[in-house]
Amino acid sequence: MTQQLRLPRPRPAIVGGRMTYQQFLRKDWENPHVEWVNGVAVMMAQISDEHNEVGRFLINVLSYFNEVHDLGVVRYDPFQMKTGPKLPGRAPDLLFVAKKNAHRLKRLYVDGPADLVVEIISMGSRSVDRGAKYDEYEQGGVKEYWLIDPERKHAEFNGLGRDGTYAQLPIDDGVFRSTVMKGLWLKADWLWKRPQLMTVLKEWKLI
Repeated sequence: MTQQLRLPRPRPAIVGGRMTYQQFLRKDWENPHVEWVNGVAVMMAQISDEHNEVGRFLINVLSYFNEVHDLGVVRYDPFQMKTGPKLPGRAPDLLFVAKKNAHRLKRLYVDGPADLVVEIISMGSRSVDRGAKYDEYEQGGVKEYWLIDPERKHAEFNGLGRDGTYAQLPIDDGVFRSTVMKGLWLKADWLWKRPQLMTVLKEWKLI
């Protein structure tokens, strides 16, 4: 099993006082780019243009693939996910919930683990995405966790094993195949080249 690099965790920027998760969900945040950690609202790192473009590409292609195959639902930041009663409320860049787990989907958040979570790494989020969130998603039961690093042009795909821990999933000849979105495959360099949606659909033989 691949050893996961653990980076120092920065001190979070806290907004407001202590509150329950339900109070957090009901609050009308001036900046919705927040997460609930240890009873307080924490500001998330600012994102770059490259981060935004990778996110837009993934939302487009995964949403289309999901709709064509009717696999479940795709949601994106700032939609919340709380993987367990004692775990933080996070807002992944993108998440997928399979139809068999649709009961977890509430009006404001996913109550339990999504089947797939994607975090796009920013300069200010690298240690959190690779540290705290990696541990939380593993503990909370997220079956597949993608870490996309636009700055370093590196993509890491983690799958939850039977022992409850993550191991990196293979990228064969530059192609990654999802274990939770049935039939989904991606060329890793699509994340950096970001071909047009029509090009991807033709490769998938959907058009």
